[in-house]
Amino acid sequence: MSELIRVPDIGNGEGEVIELLVKVGDRIEAEQSLLTLESDKASMEIPAPRAGVITRLLVKLGDKLKTGDDLLELDSGEAAVTPPAEPAAPAAAETSASATPAPEQTAPAAASTSALQDIQVPDIGSSGKARIIELLVKVGDTVATEQSLLVLESDKASMEIPSPAAGVVTALHVKLEDEVGTGDPILQLQVSATTPSAAASPAAAAPAPATPAPAPAANAAAPTRSEPPAEQPATQPGNSRVHAGPAVRQLARELGADLAAVTASGPHGRILKEDVQQFVKQQLQKAKQAPGAMGGSGIPPVPEVDFSKFGPVEEIPMTRLMQVGAANLHRSWLNVPHVTQFDNADISELEAFRIAQKATAEKAGVKLTVLPFLLKACAHLLLELPDFNSSLAPSGKALLRKGYVHIGFAVDTPDGLLVPVLKDVDKKSLLQLAAEAAELAEKARTKKLLPDAMQGACFTISSLGHIGGTGFTPIVNAPEVAILGVSKASMQPVWDGQAFQPKLLLPLSLSYDHRVINGAAAARFTRRLGELLGDIRTLLL
Repeated sequence: MSELIRVPDIGNGEGEVIELLVKVGDRIEAEQSLLTLESDKASMEIPAPRAGVITRLLVKLGDKLKTGDDLLELDSGEAAVTPPAEPAAPAAAETSASATPAPEQTAPAAASTSALQDIQVPDIGSSGKARIIELLVKVGDTVATEQSLLVLESDKASMEIPSPAAGVVTALHVKLEDEVGTGDPILQLQVSATTPSAAASPAAAAPAPATPAPAPAANAAAPTRSEPPAEQPATQPGNSRVHAGPAVRQLARELGADLAAVTASGPHGRILKEDVQQFVKQQLQKAKQAPGAMGGSGIPPVPEVDFSKFGPVEEIPMTRLMQVGAANLHRSWLNVPHVTQFDNADISELEAFRIAQKATAEKAGVKLTVLPFLLKACAHLLLELPDFNSSLAPSGKALLRKGYVHIGFAVDTPDGLLVPVLKDVDKKSLLQLAAEAAELAEKARTKKLLPDAMQGACFTISSLGHIGGTGFTPIVNAPEVAILGVSKASMQPVWDGQAFQPKLLLPLSLSYDHRVINGAAAARFTRRLGELLGDIRTLLL
């Protein structure tokens, strides 16, 4: 009953066995990891093609393997001999009794096989891989079209992946913390019209469809999955055998962390990404505590304070987006010499026009706010004052002027700040901009915004008008060279030379990179923006 298991297709080249996860005598399950191979470019875990008992290991640590090489011998018939011998006669009788209707049984199996559909990660942009932070379905679940299957999180966004069809989940190809990209398999879905009978399809894949005995055997094998924790000490310092996936090993190499010194917190004694990050954080903390230690860029670190001495304290973890946003803002603040220009724009006539066009906008299915007017006016100025539509070259000795006008706008979400980007703003109407901005904002709030939708901006608008305030100093979103902050408009008296007139004034706060933009150019920008917003007809000139 033994079967020779070989290395599956791992592409060209070979990999070194850096971790053996099983031993002779182990009972394993289908898709359970057998060993870890590491090549010059990646690490990968090799899964078992089926369940059984390992009777012989044909490799050892340090061996070099390629596609098709022998791995081990597996007795896949072990489960079949575990049931008592008594049911054998009924089973034989059942088999012979079913000899005539056998074709009827194979026909549904073929129908269910033809209805199995592999679901893959849709296009998530060109930013590479994203981590699975939440699995929303399990094997056996019935899902509807567009129902969310899982949640992915990259360095810039979180997004839910919807199901392209309705059906029953028959197999999951991923797990929490996996990193996947466009086209990677997620799960297998039974999408036939006979969905109620789909539950039988996984069993149909077994060698003996008429024997229910393997189910208890599989259940009996399941507790053996709890044995690996006995090997958890292997992850302690000084032992070269550690349990970690390819993505974790890659992260450890990038950060220079010794996995043998990392304490594991994952199931079965496996090291997670968070364990590596915590280890690096501890090492950095130890370095900071050394005499004369300095923070980044030679800045003394903020002293640590035990706030619990003064009263109750609760530690609330920051979301991943908040952490990434904080790092980006800190980088921009340290690298860009910021100056902020303040001004007011009289939008009395713009507001009257906006209200007058409310019915037209509603007929087009959009809500016309001040944002589309700001986008249109800023796009006009990026063409009129091209230094604002540029970036500083890496050499610091030239400007890279852009021949397109893409503008980002900040959206406040429960997980942190996101900045969707509207493309070719100068070529679109107010109603088009209103519709696209509303759609992107909704995607940002519901975790459906793709990474590509947040790239390529030339300029950013951050509006706090719906909240309040009279002004603020936004941080430039480098490598952009300027960002416009907008506060809440208010009615104020304005002297017209003879009397005070009530005017609706919109506070503007333009932060800019002083290496590229001088004060006079910034003042011209806000003055011209006020003129354009004051009489939107000038946008047509």
